[in-house]
Order: sequence, then structure tokens, then C-alpha cells
Amino acid sequence: MMPLVDVRNLVKEFTAGRAFGPRRAVRAVDDVSFSVERGEMFGLVGESGSGKTTTGRCLLRLIEPTSGQMFFDGRDVCQLRPRELRAARRNFQIVFQDPYSSLNPRMTVGTLLEEPLIVHHIGTAGERRARVSRLLDLVGLPAAAAAKYPHEFSGGQRQRIGLARALALEPSFIVADEPVSALDVSIQAQVINLLMDLQERLHLTYLFIAHDLRLVRQVCRRVAVMYRGRIVELGTADQVFAHPAHAYTQALLSATPSHEPGVTSQRIRYDGSSFERLSLREVGPGHLAAVGG
Repeated sequence: MMPLVDVRNLVKEFTAGRAFGPRRAVRAVDDVSFSVERGEMFGLVGESGSGKTTTGRCLLRLIEPTSGQMFFDGRDVCQLRPRELRAARRNFQIVFQDPYSSLNPRMTVGTLLEEPLIVHHIGTAGERRARVSRLLDLVGLPAAAAAKYPHEFSGGQRQRIGLARALALEPSFIVADEPVSALDVSIQAQVINLLMDLQERLHLTYLFIAHDLRLVRQVCRRVAVMYRGRIVELGTADQVFAHPAHAYTQALLSATPSHEPGVTSQRIRYDGSSFERLSLREVGPGHLAAVGG
């Protein structure tokens, strides 16, 4: 079966340098390829600056890729004209990391949720208001929340509002960009459980971007590890976490605290000095890593 999302040789370069000095191109995403199956929660992990968020935003063309191909349901998103892209965006949405800055503080929750419906000319005013109530119920918030402003809600509630906004157009694919990293640990599990429940109920497909390895292992079927803009390891969560093949993956896992009493892991240092731009090769069935032969 054809994957819902198929990324091939994605590159994103930014220009860096001083305003009046020499400029140079910096590759934030460097020849990245992966696919996401329908109904899957695919994890993209790595430290800050590894290119995870840039990859996710390129997928939705919130920022324009420098080169490469990105197929959504068999259609190359990079080739879509502005009007076609606008229509296609009904099928893929994003939940941002920060529930505080991603919601317009001057708009009520009801207006926030109704806005994408208005932009895409969906329904009458009454139908849109009914849809807003259903969206709030879907994410576990009362209908009365529609009349309030984002600052009147907690961080976890705001993230639920962000998720409701992403679901307004009934997409099939959602980029969840560090959706719980800005939340208190006590409510992270609630939001994760909501994401998983909605995935099952609405048949959603997720690209789940995170740096919390334990969380990714718990919720994702397959995982790609990014370092310096490249994918250095890819496989099932069990393969990558139980049998890491790349030195960077091994270093990441060694930095994860153990919950077992009296068990301490030996920290592995990886400073990138030995990093080579190797191509991914199979180290096990469906398990790829950028390691030498």
C-alpha cells in the first residue's frame, strides 16, 4: 500500500552571516528521506537544532524546501500552486509546541476554531458554530469555552484548543511538533492520551516530533533519529531503542535516566567530531543506520 506521506531527499538551506559580511548557506535539513504509513504515529527525534521542526514545517510548506520531493497521498506537495496548496491544506495540519504563543490572544476560542472554516468557505454561520461545539467536546472542553480567551486557560487546556483548531478541517495527517514539551509533567500524559484516542477515533496519521525518547518509544511504531540535519537511524521503536546502531543514537539513549531503582546507565559522549555523512544502510530487517560497512 502506498504510504500517506513520502519524503524524498528533502533539503532546506538558510542563509547565515552578518548583515554586511560574507553570507553562507547552512543546511538545516540535509537529504532527508522517510515515509509515514496511513494510521501510523511516526516519531522524529533528536536534540534541539537537529532539523526536526524544520522538516515538519517543510512538509506542510509553512517554509519552502530548497529541494527534494514530498508526496502526500501520491501527490507532490512541492509542485502544488498556491490555490492547490490552500485546498490541500485541509488534509494536513500542525499542532505547535508552545500553546501560549500559538493562539491569538485577541480572539476568543470560538473565533479561533471557526477561522479555518471561514477561510475554506465551509458551512453556514450556524453550522460553523455547531462544529466549534463538537470540536471542543472532542478535545474534552465544555461548549462554554468558545466565549473565552486563551489566557483564561491552563497550558494543557490551551494545547487542547490548538489540537481542536488543527482538527477543524478534518485532516488526515497532523504534524505534532513537541506537543507536550511546554506542559507540566502532570498533564503531559493527558494530552498524549488524547492524541492517541483521537488517532483511533478519527483514523489520523501523525508525524510526532519530540526529544523525549521514553515518550517516543511508548507512542510511536517507527522512529527516525536526526542529527545535524540528517537522519542517522530509522527503524521500529523496538529496533532503534533496544539495538541502537549509530553512535549518536547510543549517546542519546545513554543520557536517558533509568526508572529502575539502583540502575545507572553509563553515559556515552558524542561530540560530533567523528560524524560522517554516510548513507543509510540496512543493519537489520527494516532497520537502517548511517554506519560504515
